[in-house]
Amino acid sequence: MSFLTIGHRGVMGVEPENTLRSFVRAEQAGMDVIELDLHLSKDGALVIMHDAEVDRTTDGKGRIADMTLAELRELDAGRGERVPLFEEVLDLVKSPLQAEIKDAAAARALAEVMLRRDLAGRVEVSSFHDEAVAEIASLVPGVRTVLIASRYGTDVVDRAKAVGAATLALNIRRLTLETVEQAHAAGLKIIGWVVNTQDQLRLARALELDGATTDYPEIRRTGRFTA
Repeated sequence: MSFLTIGHRGVMGVEPENTLRSFVRAEQAGMDVIELDLHLSKDGALVIMHDAEVDRTTDGKGRIADMTLAELRELDAGRGERVPLFEEVLDLVKSPLQAEIKDAAAARALAEVMLRRDLAGRVEVSSFHDEAVAEIASLVPGVRTVLIASRYGTDVVDRAKAVGAATLALNIRRLTLETVEQAHAAGLKIIGWVVNTQDQLRLARALELDGATTDYPEIRRTGRFTA
């Protein structure tokens, strides 16, 4: 069984997160999938950033939803990088993508791009929001979806099934063998996040996870040989 390595916001451990530079580095490192986060700007642009505010990852301040694309483009997102548009990433790298809907309002904008560019085979859509997972599935035929959870109970498998998700992405620090077995028994794949150390990688392997999200390209290399 193959073990997927997913580059978290590109490879945010070595490059500015959610930037074109980080996504290119992730592709060069051979990551199986590149993960990124989506928000809508004030004027409806589908932009890539993790937080709802720009404060942590740029030299600006304020909420993404209160800023136009032009205003966002003026910010330094690290090492001179600019806040990217989703479609820029599609054009720059060829790797499969996992697009996380951070702002539930971004689901329809993402669906429009996926339908226009026929991306159901290349872009997997993830979210912490059950309703966003269900909405994107209703809008994009054949899309593969992932339900993410950090603090979760034994109902997380039922939640994933209820919204039609094919995969669960779960905080590895809370993950138990019982949850993994329940997910696999229900036909779901299960990804652990964030796997940044050898101990965490060994745990992911011991739990027989289907893959891991990581900040570091080294996990991709060592993951091939860790049993």
